[in-house]
Amino acid sequence: MHATTETPVLRGATTVTIDTPDGAFTVIEADGAVLSSGWTDEPADLTGQIHPSIRATSFDPAASDVQPILDAVARYYDGDFAAVAQVRVRQVSGPFRTHAWEVLRTVEAGSIATYLQYAERAGNPTAVRAVAGACAKNAAALFVPCHRIIRTDGTLGGFRWGLPVKQRLLDREAGRSV
Repeated sequence: MHATTETPVLRGATTVTIDTPDGAFTVIEADGAVLSSGWTDEPADLTGQIHPSIRATSFDPAASDVQPILDAVARYYDGDFAAVAQVRVRQVSGPFRTHAWEVLRTVEAGSIATYLQYAERAGNPTAVRAVAGACAKNAAALFVPCHRIIRTDGTLGGFRWGLPVKQRLLDREAGRSV
């Protein structure tokens, strides 16, 4: 993988797009933490997912450190699926959604959970719609693995970056050829 573009999007943030087996993958990073990421080569596809309070923040460009994040993505695609779990992420929302994103990071590669199981893990089995909303509003795709959550009937459900990408991620993590 190689960096193809590097364009600042937020004051002091770094935006880098790299090639992956699933297509272009863009990361917006500040202070060594992922603010937003996804399978696109258009940073504008990601900036709207960043909470307004973060977008209004001015980051110290000297504190940016995107290379370890890109290295973790490369290791993920080389089969070290836990590498992305070590990357810091910065997302802002209410208490339940923030907790739900933390819980998402505990769903290990190679396993999946239904929205109901995810709600149970988040401590509220009746919050199926709320955890689905947490997946939908997750700005840090791959690092907060919303792709590991599926519908109760076993179908994939939605994924901002397309169901083919979600299926390939799940297949790769399960050891199935992609």
